[in-house]
Amino acid sequence: MSKINFIFDKTKQSLKFKKKILKKFKNFPIKQAEYIVVAGGDGFMLQTIKKNYLFNKPFYGVNCGSYGFLMNKDNQKNILQKLKKSKKIIINPISIRAVNLNNKIIRLIAINEISLFRQSKQTASVQVEINKKVIVKKLVGDGILVSTPAGSTAYNYSANGKILSLKSGKLAVTPISPFRPRRWSGKIVSNKSFITIKNLSPYKRPVALVADNIEKRNIKSIQVMNFKKIKISLLYDNSTNLNNKIKKEQNKK
Repeated sequence: MSKINFIFDKTKQSLKFKKKILKKFKNFPIKQAEYIVVAGGDGFMLQTIKKNYLFNKPFYGVNCGSYGFLMNKDNQKNILQKLKKSKKIIINPISIRAVNLNNKIIRLIAINEISLFRQSKQTASVQVEINKKVIVKKLVGDGILVSTPAGSTAYNYSANGKILSLKSGKLAVTPISPFRPRRWSGKIVSNKSFITIKNLSPYKRPVALVADNIEKRNIKSIQVMNFKKIKISLLYDNSTNLNNKIKKEQNKK
């Protein structure tokens, strides 16, 4: 029998799943396991992946949250068979090197997206560079985000960014409620691009950096690029394939 490591969120639905599943399966230590099964919502899935991706095990998410875009349906029946028949999708996160007002260097990764968002009543004022070329000299608004294909249907899409297919080889750079320039709707760039975003007024107009579910405040500048060395394996049933979910979102009007 395959060895599985189960990781459960602390929500009522996740704990209910835990009670049922551990009657049928042994919870193996993560180092011994062939699979990591994560019971929770999208936020908990992202948190768990970032804590455990270095083990190089495939992740199978079971939706015990609300929308569960990254997850499979909550079904305890034949979970072992589902794992063996599931299809693997490989994704790369993006890496972030940030500098705060104290000149401290902060390094993070994000699976969905990173965003720079104003942290006061003042609008953010930032400059955007792609491969050391300034593409927006001064963007004034609530902020800006950089999204991976896996995260392009989330915050990026809500901010009117374009949805990217997993095989696109692209990243989405999307403004958040832009005031100036009003007509700049963002840019789709190669995932080989080196993206630099600078806060033009870090003391008067402070901004916070959010990488998926991790926040760092008072940021002066960030550098973003695709992290090709990290390959994260996600497992999906045929009915909940991530590619199919993204295509469905692309076709919505």
